[in-house]
Amino acid sequence: MKIQIRPENKNDYKTISMINDMAFGREAEGLLVEKLRKNKKFIKDLSLVACMGNEIVGHILFFPIEIKSENNTFDSLALAPMSVIPELQGLGIGSQLVENGLAKAKKMGHQSVIVLGHDKYYPEFGFTPASKFNITCTFDVPNEVFMALELEKDALKTVSGCVEYPKEFNDL
Repeated sequence: MKIQIRPENKNDYKTISMINDMAFGREAEGLLVEKLRKNKKFIKDLSLVACMGNEIVGHILFFPIEIKSENNTFDSLALAPMSVIPELQGLGIGSQLVENGLAKAKKMGHQSVIVLGHDKYYPEFGFTPASKFNITCTFDVPNEVFMALELEKDALKTVSGCVEYPKEFNDL
């Protein structure tokens, strides 16, 4: 299966929302992407689509976040959301989106990524529980689904604190 990964463009917005809604079985994630696009911190090159021919079949977004402690603030990225059309899930499209997105984020100079996601899926890409780095989140979630990944060696070695997601995430 030939998949092309590229940054989103304005013509993709409606399809991206639809794919997120279908993948998550609700409208919250599609709306989240629409709202995040209006946030001044949005990075167009980190909102990627997977295409089969001319059809968009998946989407991934990496969004800037901060990890705050009493004394410091560290910049990171949140991987959220990631979606693939339900009928095409399990074919490796999501993996290609994650791998391409992580590579692009690293190339752009980002040092770490945080994800709130499936504990059996994201460790395949090197994610480990964020608690390993003394990183917490404001959402009440099990430890194993809140994960972190260093894109640069030891990028989180001296980091600790609570992830501050943009207000748009509060509507999930």
